[in-house]
Amino acid sequence: MLNISIVLYHPKWEEEVLPLVTELLKVKNLRKIYLLDNSEEKETPLSFPSREDVQGKLRYMFNGANLGYGKAHNIALRESAYQKTEMHLVMNSDIRVEAEDIDAMHDWMMANPLVGQLMPKVVNPDGSQQYLAKRLPSPLDVFGRRFLPEWMIARRNKRYELRDLDLTRPVNAPYLSGCFMMLRTKAAVEAGLFDERFFMYPEDIDLTRRIHRNWLTLYYPQWTITHAHARSSYNNKHMLRIHIQNMCLYFNKWGWIFDKERRLFNQFTINN
Repeated sequence: MLNISIVLYHPKWEEEVLPLVTELLKVKNLRKIYLLDNSEEKETPLSFPSREDVQGKLRYMFNGANLGYGKAHNIALRESAYQKTEMHLVMNSDIRVEAEDIDAMHDWMMANPLVGQLMPKVVNPDGSQQYLAKRLPSPLDVFGRRFLPEWMIARRNKRYELRDLDLTRPVNAPYLSGCFMMLRTKAAVEAGLFDERFFMYPEDIDLTRRIHRNWLTLYYPQWTITHAHARSSYNNKHMLRIHIQNMCLYFNKWGWIFDKERRLFNQFTINN
């Protein structure tokens, strides 16, 4: 069985959330969808799927404060652990995915017990690929691509985003994006769930690398989802500050220059 959690903040109910929830309720392996609303004020949507469609599978939780991405998802992840729900899907509201593909990912994970985390191919609304499976970043990878001219960082960025590998095949990558994380609940719990000190941005890097220690964390391009990626830190100074602060916290935790695990994982990132 599968639980799904979506963290919301001043959500676009009619444009994003309701169409997504309507599709997710078609997932055959679904146990429950958790809508975790971090908005400061409750904004009631105009409509929800009918009571007959929901059948107790949708839970809306208004947090009344912006808890942060990982901390809010942990609420639902702990319920999955308590329920012994085998799989837990962490996803954004700006994702478009077919219910049958989620069922196929779930069934594939159930049949492959060494895999702790899976992310499919992710594309933009225009069909171009988003390179969201990566090697673990160094400070230059993170801050260079944000502040240096593209020509200075292009070769390094290509390697960081695994574009030097054959991405038509699965890759055991140590960093998979938080926009869509198909997690084996046991693997997430063993890794310690999301580190709640990270308000947002590096929480997905941090969790994936901890799962990667004992499980396969796969980019798996058999399935494709669409992500309307906003890249808010590129367009909003407040979000840029949050991004920088949390990445500094990440490197304080794992190491700025000396990170033996980063070097080891990146060295053995393979395409097989």
